[in-house]
Amino acid sequence: MPHCKTCEPSGESQFYYHAFMNIQAGKILVSTEAMEDLNFKKSMILIARHDGDGTIGFVINKTFGRNLNELEEFKQSPPFPLHDGGPVDKEHLYFVHRCNTLIPNGSLISNDVFFGGEFSQAVLQINKGNLDTADIKIFVGYCGWDSNELESEILEGSWKLTEENNNMVFKMGS
Repeated sequence: MPHCKTCEPSGESQFYYHAFMNIQAGKILVSTEAMEDLNFKKSMILIARHDGDGTIGFVINKTFGRNLNELEEFKQSPPFPLHDGGPVDKEHLYFVHRCNTLIPNGSLISNDVFFGGEFSQAVLQINKGNLDTADIKIFVGYCGWDSNELESEILEGSWKLTEENNNMVFKMGS
């Protein structure tokens, strides 16, 4: 089994945490009582991408406190909730959705959930009333971990990894 500098077998076990954590896009992280970072207390995070470079996810259970139409560029849009996706890059909007036919070029996360795509099409479909909060979730910012960083936080007990539930993704924080 390959060895990386941050992976050490524990005790008699020869299994590295990469092998048994099964971190992948579509899983949900739930913060535990051991979480010390106030950004993530009582957070549920959808993992949108996980690879050798690290992990990207979005907090799905916290609203941002402003609607899309309160941003100057989208003032002609209906009031549509924005969510606090995480502490990284609060200057940009990100989104996940279930409508790849209406919003082209999204990346499949799992099942029928997609990450990103043509945001102008997403806004157009919201404005037309073709998409609502059961179909799309827009985030200000995101969560990011470097390679092996999330694994370390799970091992220290800050996160619990659960199975993805599409209904939970679009209902949490709405």
